Amino acid sequence: MAGTERLRRITEAVREAGRIGVAELAELTGASEMTIRRDLEALAAQGVIERYRGGARSLLLRGVEPPFALRAQEGLEAKRRIAAEVAGLIADGESVVLDSGTTCLEVARALAHRRVTVMPLSLHAVNALADGPHLTLLVPGGRPRPGELALTGPLTEASLTALRFDTAVLGCCGLTAEDGLTAYDLDDAAIKRTALGCARRVIAVAEAGKLSRTALAHVAPVDALHAVVTDTAPDDRTERLTAAGVTVRTV
Repeated sequence: MAGTERLRRITEAVREAGRIGVAELAELTGASEMTIRRDLEALAAQGVIERYRGGARSLLLRGVEPPFALRAQEGLEAKRRIAAEVAGLIADGESVVLDSGTTCLEVARALAHRRVTVMPLSLHAVNALADGPHLTLLVPGGRPRPGELALTGPLTEASLTALRFDTAVLGCCGLTAEDGLTAYDLDDAAIKRTALGCARRVIAVAEAGKLSRTALAHVAPVDALHAVVTDTAPDDRTERLTAAGVTVRTV
């Protein structure tokens, strides 16, 4: 089992059980107990778990998003395919507001050498776009959330409402035909709503697992979206989105 997949499995197992032993995790993943201990140290450093002698307990509450550093390595190839598809939907010369999150960070990397104007809503994406030789970078004001470095607050909202974009690329924590696009963080949801209202076209990006998930904060109904780009997802989920009038592109 690859290291990133093993960390994901460990995180899920500890979160589901509340607390679990090293030996049990070793049996679950097929790794040695020494490897499991190193993994637990890495997860403890990210604030995901708390170590105790012989095991670990979860620090992730239900409905709380895992840390950015952990999510950034999950499903990376799928996120890159999604990003390449989104970049192909954006024409040279367009203005784009780009949401925070790990999939949108890959979109930033895919756009870094394009002739477009981009306002990224996270410092991670600002950094990814900073050296783009042909790109016009607009940096909003705001307060970065620790770890996520997503920009939030009235200064970010003011930066958005002063402009009109051709395209908004939005990430999400959950997306279903019934509950629409949702997020874990209330401040982040407010910024997403503002970005959505400042663009002529809205593209949502979501790995397949998010198409069966609903987070706490409602951002928008699905009919506010023009397209959804996702990786391989069960047909019933994409069919419900399509029936709601959304174009779904699967990569």
